[in-house]
Amino acid sequence: MTKQNYRLGLLEGDGIGAEIVPAAVQVVDAAIEAAGVPAIDWMPLPLGRSAIDDHGTPVPDVTLKTLSELDAWLLGPHDSAAYPEPHRSRLNPSGTIRKRFDLFANIRPAKAIEGANAIVAGTDLVIVRENTQGFYADRNTFAGTGEIMPTPDVAIAHGIITRDAVERIAHTAFDLARRRRNKVTIVHKANVLRLTTGLFRDVCQEVATQYPEVEVDDYHIDAMTVHLLRRADSFDVIVTENMFGDILSDLTGEIAGSLGIAPSINASHDQAMAQAAHGSAPDIAGRNLANPVAMILSSAMLLDWLGARHGDDRLRRAAELVESGVTSAVRAGTSTVDMGGTAGTSEFATAIATAITGAEK
Repeated sequence: MTKQNYRLGLLEGDGIGAEIVPAAVQVVDAAIEAAGVPAIDWMPLPLGRSAIDDHGTPVPDVTLKTLSELDAWLLGPHDSAAYPEPHRSRLNPSGTIRKRFDLFANIRPAKAIEGANAIVAGTDLVIVRENTQGFYADRNTFAGTGEIMPTPDVAIAHGIITRDAVERIAHTAFDLARRRRNKVTIVHKANVLRLTTGLFRDVCQEVATQYPEVEVDDYHIDAMTVHLLRRADSFDVIVTENMFGDILSDLTGEIAGSLGIAPSINASHDQAMAQAAHGSAPDIAGRNLANPVAMILSSAMLLDWLGARHGDDRLRRAAELVESGVTSAVRAGTSTVDMGGTAGTSEFATAIATAITGAEK
C-alpha cells in the first residue's frame, strides 16, 4: 500500500540556497497537486552558516535526528570554504550527512534540455558515483581522515576500494540501466591504479554477469573525458568511483548545457537526499539571478525515488510533471541568464509551476 502522506526535510544551506530551495518547493507543490498526491509536509531544518551562528555547528544534532525520522530531504548548497575555523577544516555539511546515513550512491543525470545550449546535442546519460570510498579522505575511513602529513613538506593520501562497496554501486548502475537503454560504461584507471581501480573494474564486470541483457564496456578516466566531449550522446549509464564521478559529473553537466541544470540525488537503499550538483554561488546570492533548474530536477528525482520505494505511481507522475514543466517553460522562452534568458529565479520557478498546472487542466 502507498503512503498517504510524506514528510520531507528542507535544508536551505548557504548562498543561493535560500532562493533555489523555495523555488523547488513551489514547483513540487504544483506537481503533487496535479498528480493527486496528498500535500507534502515540509520540515525546515537548520544547516550551514546560519546554523553555526545559532547552534555552534553547521549540522546540528537536532537536524541529524530529525532527518532520520523523515522520508527524504532536499539539501541546498553550502559554502563551507567560507565558514570560520574549526568548521572550515572539518567534513562539510553534505559529506557529514552522506556519511551519517551511508548514502552510498550519488546519481547525477546529464540531459540536454531544448534551448539550454548543450555542447553535445542529444546528451542523455547518468553518472552513478560511488559515494563513500575512493580517494576522498574525509569519507573513506570510520574515524579520522585518509590524509596525513608526516612532515610539513610531505602529504600522503590513501584511497580505499572494497568489494562490498563496489558491488552495491554496480547493482545500482545495472538496475538503472535496465530502466533506461541497457548499457553501462565502467570508468577506472586500472592501467596505473591496478589494485584499487582495478578491483573496481573487475567487481563491476563480475556483477555485469547477472545482467546479461545489459551491454557493458569500460574506459580509462582520461580517455573518457575525450569520449564525452566528442560523443556524450552515445553513453547511457556510467559507473565509477568517488573522485572520478565527481569530476565527470561536472563535465557532463556542462556538456548538457550548464551546471545550473545538473541535478543529483544521494541515496542508500532506504533514504535519499536531493542535492543540486552546483555550489552556493555567493557572488549572486540574494539577487534573484540563480538558476533553480538543478534543484528542481533534483527534487523530481527524489519524487521518483520515493515513488519507487513506496510503490506510489502518483509520486512518479509528479516527477514526470516536474521534468515536463521545466522543458515547457524553457521551450516557451523563459529561463535565467545562464541559459540565455532574462528571467529571475522566482519568475522561472513560477513559469515552471504554471506549465505544470496548465498541462493538467
